[in-house]
Amino acid sequence: MGRVSFHTLGCKLNFAETSNLRREFEARGYETVDQRDSCNISVINTCSVTAEADRKCRQIIRRIHRLNPHAFIVMTGCYAQLRPNEVASIEGVSAVLGNAEKARIFDLIDDFVPKAHTQINVSCTGTHTSFAPALLSDDRTRAFLKIQDGCDYTCSFCTIPMARGKSRSATPDEIVTQAESLAQRGVKEVILTGVNIGLYGKGSLDENAGPQLLDLLCRLAKVDGILRYRISSIEPNLLTNDIIDFIADTPVMVPHFHIPLQSGNDKVLGAMRRRYRREAYSHRVEYIRERMPEASIGADVIVGFPAETAEHFTDTHTFLANLPVTYLHVFTYSERPDTASVSQIHRAVPLPERRLRNRTLRALSDRKRHIFREQFRGQMRPVLWERNVKSDTIQGYTDNYIRVSRPFDRDRVGLVENVTLGSADAQFVL
Repeated sequence: MGRVSFHTLGCKLNFAETSNLRREFEARGYETVDQRDSCNISVINTCSVTAEADRKCRQIIRRIHRLNPHAFIVMTGCYAQLRPNEVASIEGVSAVLGNAEKARIFDLIDDFVPKAHTQINVSCTGTHTSFAPALLSDDRTRAFLKIQDGCDYTCSFCTIPMARGKSRSATPDEIVTQAESLAQRGVKEVILTGVNIGLYGKGSLDENAGPQLLDLLCRLAKVDGILRYRISSIEPNLLTNDIIDFIADTPVMVPHFHIPLQSGNDKVLGAMRRRYRREAYSHRVEYIRERMPEASIGADVIVGFPAETAEHFTDTHTFLANLPVTYLHVFTYSERPDTASVSQIHRAVPLPERRLRNRTLRALSDRKRHIFREQFRGQMRPVLWERNVKSDTIQGYTDNYIRVSRPFDRDRVGLVENVTLGSADAQFVL
């Protein structure tokens, strides 16, 4: 039928959806090739969380067009959803599909032959009510399973609600069936992913109607064959003590949390339209530490938000330095069109200062990760060994998200093995 390449930017949800597209192409007889190989179709699943993400998308299009000047290039994902005409104007783009349309690619595109004009199929996110399932399980030891899409929040810096629409979820039965299928294929760990998974089951006028995230976790914990579940990321105001207790008391739920913070200063949190303040955040972290002292806790932080003064940033740095989190994902604020924070452009933090603050928090993150790793040196932790091989070593994660490696041993792939952890610098097990 032809040769098709895929390129994905952004979140794990995007990667899971690209994986679905690849399986659909292969089921129709297409051969999947590497991004650097010649192809007659290229599908690019885009991100638009920052201006840098948009720039990378444009760069990839131009590179693929140079490599395969006659290829049919399909752009989809958040950048395509938010800026379809801008994307369509880039030389080489044959079709632009919105986030809802990516699941109907074969319904919308007939022959994948470039035409004189770019085809655009992008619907308004306000009409997005259906849920398209997706999962990523290339490694066959770990899989990312999409349980929720969209977001009902209105954070002032964020384009995701505009790109993904309102919150909607798969049914518990659908998700359990997918988990059972993954177990039958030998997958041992499932990472539950979505845009705002704490909103799972909440998509109606009555937010308490229908099953909630905790109900789903209870169902999934009973699936035979899956040894581990991780929650990819969950908002602090949606991470309840009941969920924390369930994770602490359920062997298949691993002690690993990723909880977006965004700022450690309450004034900045208010300007961001976040639905909590830092005291509530610290209470969540402290309760996790009380129930699971060994837990890994990650946090997202944005630096350089409009009107974030030097004092506000120092406040954030001090708050995080004293907070028992394990690592930080640090993002430099980027002005995104049509977001509320753009109206504060006159109060913008200079780019060099934004970058300096980013480096400062990344250094803090490195220190925290090292300290966390060192406290488990010489201790036994369960590791799931993955298929990925780098430099004659086999890689794996402990239950509490410590990355480790050892000399390659094919027989260990897919096993959960109790091992003694080495030093933080070596990242080797003993």
